[in-house]
Order: sequence, then structure tokens, then C-alpha cells
Amino acid sequence: MWKDYSLSYVKNNRSSSVFIIIAAFISALLLSLLCSLFYNLWFYDVQKLKIEEGDWQGRLVGEITTDDLTLIENYASVEKVTVNENLSDEQGIVVDVYFTNMGNVFTDMPKIAELAGLPAESVSCHYSLLSLYLIRSAEDPALRWIFPFYLLTTVIACLSLILVIHNAFAVTMSARIHQFGIFSSIGATPRQIRACLLQEAFTLSTIPIIVGNVLGILICMGVIEGINFAMADVAGRLVLPFRYHPLILVLSLLVTVLTVWISAWIPARKMGKLTPMEAIRNTNELQLKRRKQSRILSLVFGVEGELAGNALKAQRRSMRTATLSLVFSFLTFSFMMCFFTLLIVNQNMTYFEKYQDVWDVMVTVKNTDIDAFTETDALQELYGVESGAVYQKAVAKRMVTQDEISEELQAIGGLENASTQYVSAVDGAWLVNAPLVIMDDTSFLAYCEQIGTELRLDGAIILNQACDGADPNFHDRRSVSYLVENGQTTILRNAGQEDVSVEIPVLTYTRQVPVLREEYGTLDYYELVHFVPLSVWKEIKGQIGGAKADTYIRILARDGVDLAEMEDEVSGLLSRGYQAEIENRIQAKLDNDRMFHGMMAIIGLFCILLAVIGIGNIFTNTFGFVRQRKREFARYMSIGMTPDELKKIFCVEALVIAGRPILITIPITVISVVVFINMAYIDPMVFLHEAPFIPILLFFLAIIGFVALAYYIGAKKVLGSSLIDSLRDDTTI
Repeated sequence: MWKDYSLSYVKNNRSSSVFIIIAAFISALLLSLLCSLFYNLWFYDVQKLKIEEGDWQGRLVGEITTDDLTLIENYASVEKVTVNENLSDEQGIVVDVYFTNMGNVFTDMPKIAELAGLPAESVSCHYSLLSLYLIRSAEDPALRWIFPFYLLTTVIACLSLILVIHNAFAVTMSARIHQFGIFSSIGATPRQIRACLLQEAFTLSTIPIIVGNVLGILICMGVIEGINFAMADVAGRLVLPFRYHPLILVLSLLVTVLTVWISAWIPARKMGKLTPMEAIRNTNELQLKRRKQSRILSLVFGVEGELAGNALKAQRRSMRTATLSLVFSFLTFSFMMCFFTLLIVNQNMTYFEKYQDVWDVMVTVKNTDIDAFTETDALQELYGVESGAVYQKAVAKRMVTQDEISEELQAIGGLENASTQYVSAVDGAWLVNAPLVIMDDTSFLAYCEQIGTELRLDGAIILNQACDGADPNFHDRRSVSYLVENGQTTILRNAGQEDVSVEIPVLTYTRQVPVLREEYGTLDYYELVHFVPLSVWKEIKGQIGGAKADTYIRILARDGVDLAEMEDEVSGLLSRGYQAEIENRIQAKLDNDRMFHGMMAIIGLFCILLAVIGIGNIFTNTFGFVRQRKREFARYMSIGMTPDELKKIFCVEALVIAGRPILITIPITVISVVVFINMAYIDPMVFLHEAPFIPILLFFLAIIGFVALAYYIGAKKVLGSSLIDSLRDDTTI
């Protein structure tokens, strides 16, 4: 009987059935799409990080013997151990440790180091990779909040979608309490009513849920392919492959089925608590338990504003999901658009604009020493080259006595508070990092001319600058003199064997840096940088060592030169005997902008999905309450209200629902942007010039438009009903 009744009701109430089918389909589709997109973006971040930084979880550096390796491998939670040959050098062996359970990294790595007889400083953990698995440590200095933000956004969106399905069933099925009260009066039990509702629910939602999940997967595949197509020209970008885990399908199906079951079970449970007479008399109209005056709405819109305010309060619970979705989507969209704009402005200031007159083409010559590079003169003679420099970097140490430290540096704390990463105390003096920048002789002479010193190739130029670590303005950090400028020579020591040293003349001390794409003193506050010509390096490299593997070439082109053509010329010159990576400044800027815009598009997609969820809830509630509100508006018309006044009520409700997100979002966004601007030391006028006002305005107008459309359709149905029929028929609920 109940099966026949359910099928009959579904066939004879097409509007209600279609309403549930659409809600289930859209919710399942968006739920599947969101979960698939999140999984693919997470998988991409993990793979990219493993390629760029390695897949290691813990790392040990030091004098590690074969017996130590055996002890580490036999540790209970360790899966495998590998020796990193690329990073191991005379300073120690680098061992990468992998765990069967990554959650044990932070607790077991110190114990493993102690077992191997290594100090705590030898331990490092792959914080960036572990954070993608939600494994965090209080010792991690980075915020790493972008991934948790994505996760939180996805979870909130999924919960909102679940509530969309629930609201769709709750609105349509709760409206039938009157009908089931009649059945209960003739002997139907709550169990039979529940079976009826569940039959209807699964009959209507099974196919939409399956089709929605499959279509969500297909749309995700299309989005991934679209991202790959849009980013195809970005150099060095990892292709984003489509990945899908079966657990995503199981989870989304399980969640939607469980939601449908709960949504159908709740009305039956509610029915079981009512007597047949209460159920029959129930009209399920919008009612306020406690009336409160809507002062602002009544002041601005009069009586219609007061009635609209009461209606919104009566719908508060059912509209909660829609309100939160709209507020969260608009807040997220505006906040992230402003945040990425700040990132772009900051990067332009600190990189692209800062170095636009320094380099146009940068070349990294792999595994090549500067003294083995023979194409320096040929590069300088290429057509269109205004200036060029070939340089290599090396690590070294230098002893600094207390008497050599300048008064300015002593005034800001000296070297006593310096990190042991840069400075260590040795026999009443300080052993500091003294990085070497080895320049080709021609470029070094140009540097001498730049700073106005004698043109010589037999000594070093010392960058006599230390930055004040207490100054938070990283754009223009306060700097002081490092040393007293009276030393005629400098003694450089081998970074791995400090007892091996070499003494070279000091040509001059300076606070100016050569025209290179390098930045000194902003992060490594206490490093004493030495610039030396290739001629000197050939004499001291045997004692100092420590040269990095690659050589760098900086090329600044003349005005009007096509950088792509120059890049091709440089590539052709170096292709005969070197492995080189070439970077074009203009192309790098375009690729960087494209990457940022791609990230903004992905976040915008998430925000749009959230907005769709909220708008879907508004459509759900608006259409669901059409029958309920016929009696409400019939009463208003019976006491003399005109159709125009009733339309005004709908307009006020739509305005409040659409306007609430912007009233909440604007103050929060403005405060957040002001805080970020102050933290980044960015000129507010620069940000305002680049601020994303148009995208935010379009997003808000889209929300207003869809909310207005939902209320227009609902109002048209309500106002088009017969006054007499609505008042006379007490089953119109």
C-alpha cells in the first residue's frame, strides 16, 4: 500500500518531485566536484614539493658512520634511510629518514639523533611537506595557512551542500504533516509513515545522486585540463595530472545517502511526537515565537519593512545555511582577491621593479666552475648586450675580533645575540660566515669603477654592512657598518676546516653592491660578504674551496632589444658545451602573473561554488515557502494591502539577504587589508591603484541578481494565487 502511495504521490506532485531531484542532483554534483578539486590540488602541491625539495620527512647532518646508519634503519618507526649524496660534503653526511607513520617525525627524530650521537642542531624536518598532511610542529616558524584555508573552505562548502539536500527534503516533507496527520488518525503508525517518506526520498534522489557524482568527476577533469591548457606556456611548471581516489566517491555517496535518510527521518520523528489532531490542524505557516521590532527596516521602509523583518526572523533557521554561504563566499572572495593583489604588489616592489634595470636574461650554467667557463668574452660581444657579468658563489669563514666591530653594530647589540647559524664565538672572537661572490675580471673592474675605488684585481671588496634584525621593514631595512674600516687585509678560512686560511688584500670597504641579481644583508643579517675577482679566486680556491656547483650569468640588454631573440642567441652559444637554464625577465614576469591569476581563478572557483550553494539554498527556501506564504499574503490583501506593497515586502527581504554579506564583509576586509599593508610596508596608494574593485563589485552584483531572481519567481507565484482559495483552503500550506 505504502509503496503504491509513494509512487502515486511522486507522479501526481511533479513540482515537489522535480524540486527534490534538482536539489539532490546539484548538491551531489557540487559535492563531488569540490572534493575532486581539493584532492587534485592537494596531490599537485605534494608532487611539486617532492620534486622541488625532495620527499624526505626527517634529515640528519653530521659525522654518521655505517653503524649509525644501521641503528637508524632498525629504529621501530623508520621505514627507510637514504644517504643524500648531492648534499653530503666535507661538512658532514646528509641522511634522509622516512617513517612508516609521518606523525612520529617530530617525536622520534630527536631520539634518533641522540641514538646516533648527533647534537639536536643536526636534526631538520620537512615542515612544508608534513604540513600538507596536517602534521604541524610548534617549532615551524612559517604560518603555512593556505592549505588549512583550502581545507576549511572545502569542509564548510560540503556541510553547506549537505544542508541544501536536507533543507529541500525538510521543506517539502514537513509541509505534509497535515496530510500524514490524517493518515495517523486512521491508524497509520510512525514506522509506516517513515517507510513511506524513505521510499519517496530514495526513489527521487538515487539517480540524481549517482549522475551528479559522476558528472562532478567529469567536470573536475575538464577543469584540470583547462588549467593545464591555460598554463601550458609557463616555463618549468609541473603538469597537473587528474587524480581520483575511490574513497572520494565512497565518501560523497555515503554522505548524500545519509543526508537523504536523515532528512526523510526527521519529519517522521516530528510526526511521531504530534497527536493526530495537532497534525491535522498544523498549517506550518511562518510564525515567530517572540516578536521583535525591526527598527531599522521599519524606519527605512515603513510597515513593509517591519513585515519583511518578521518574515526573515521566522525563516532564520532555514535561511542560516544560505546566509552563511553567501557571507563566507563573499568574504573569502574579497579577502583572497585583496591578499593576492598585495602579494603581486609586494613581489613587483621587491623583485621585478627592483631588478628591472639590473638584468634581462639570467643564465644558470649547471655544474660548471667560473674558472672553467670560457665564453665570457663571447657573451659580452653578443648583439644587444649592454652589460653582462659572470659570477659564482662560495662559502667561507672569517674571524672578527671585538675591536674590529663598528660602534654602530655594537650599539644595536653586536654579535652577542646573533644566531649560531651565522656567528659562533671562538677564543674571545667571532667566527662569522663570509660568503664569496667570485666575479669575472671585467665585471669586477666595472664594480671598482662603480664605487669609485682603484681598478685592481689583486684583492677583495668587503660589503661593510649589517642589517638591523629588529627593523621589521624588509623593503628598506635599517643597516649599519659591520667593521671598523682600518683593516688592510682579510683572512678567509675554509668553511669545513677553519684551520686552513688565506690572507688577501682589502681593496676597499663599501655599502654598495655590484649590479647583480643578488640581495645581501636582508635575511642573513651577520654575513660578511666578500667580492673577489676571478684572478684572486684562482690563487686561493685550493685553500678555501667551498664553491657552489653552478655559475651564473647576468645580462642587461639595450633598449628595444627582443629578449626572446637574445635568449635564443645565448642558448645557441652555450649549447655546445654547457648545460644551462635561461630565464627571461619579461617572460618570467608574464609566467609569474599567469601563475598568480591561475591561483586566483581557482580560489574564485571555490568562492563561486560557495555562492552557488548559498543561492541554491535561497531558491530552495523561496520555492519551498511559496505555498506557506500564500495564506500569509492572502491575509495582508484581505486587510487592504495592495500588490505593490506586497512586492515591496519581497524586495526588502531580497535586499536584506543580498546586502548582509557586504555589510559584514567590507569592515572585515578593510581591517585585514590595512593590517597586511602595515605588515608589508606597502604604500596604501599603490595598493588602491591595483585594488580588485571591479571583480569584487561584479561578484556582489551577481549575488544580488540571483537573490532577486529567486524572490521574483517566488513572489510571482504567491501573488498570482487566488485570494479566496488561499483563505478558504486550510490545506494550502
